[in-house]
Amino acid sequence: MSENTPPEENKGSEQKAQVKSDVKGILSQLEAILDEYMVNKAPFTLPIEVKEFIVKVSPYLVIIFAVMVLPIIFAALGLTAILSPFAMMGGYPYGFGWGFAATVGLVFSVITFVMEIVAVPGLFKRSKSAWTLLFYASIVSLIGTILSFNGLIGGIIGTIIGWYILFQVKELYKN
Repeated sequence: MSENTPPEENKGSEQKAQVKSDVKGILSQLEAILDEYMVNKAPFTLPIEVKEFIVKVSPYLVIIFAVMVLPIIFAALGLTAILSPFAMMGGYPYGFGWGFAATVGLVFSVITFVMEIVAVPGLFKRSKSAWTLLFYASIVSLIGTILSFNGLIGGIIGTIIGWYILFQVKELYKN
C-alpha cells in the first residue's frame, strides 16, 4: 500500500483479504470433505463410460436448461417487480410473505444461472475451473433454497445427488 493511504483504508482492504482467504479456506475444506465422502467412501462409483457420457453431455444440458429457464426468469423478474409490494404486504405468520421467498429464490436462481452459463465454455474444454464454478453454483443454489425455505428437503436431497455426480466426474476435468 502507498504511504499516503489512510490507515482506515489499509485496514479495510486487509479485512477484505482476510474474509476472502477465510471463504476460500472453507470452500476448499468443504470440497475435501465432499471428495472424501462422494468419491473415496461412496458405496459405489460410476463406471468410467458413464462418467465420460456425463462429461460429454453436461455442457449441452446446461445450454438446453438455460434456454428453457431464461423465459421463466424474465417472467419472474417482471411479475416480481409488479407484484412484490402486494405480496410482501400479504405476509405469512413470520412477517415474510410470498414476496420474500420469491425474491430470495429469484436472486439466487439468477446467480446460479449466470455461474452455470459462464462455466459452459470450460465444460467443453473439460477445465477444472469450469468444474469448480459448477461446484460453487451448487453451493449458491443450496444457500438460496435454505434462505427461501422453498422445498428445503428436496433442495438438500437434490444438492447431495448433484454433488455425488459432480464429484464422481471431477477426475475428468483437468487444468
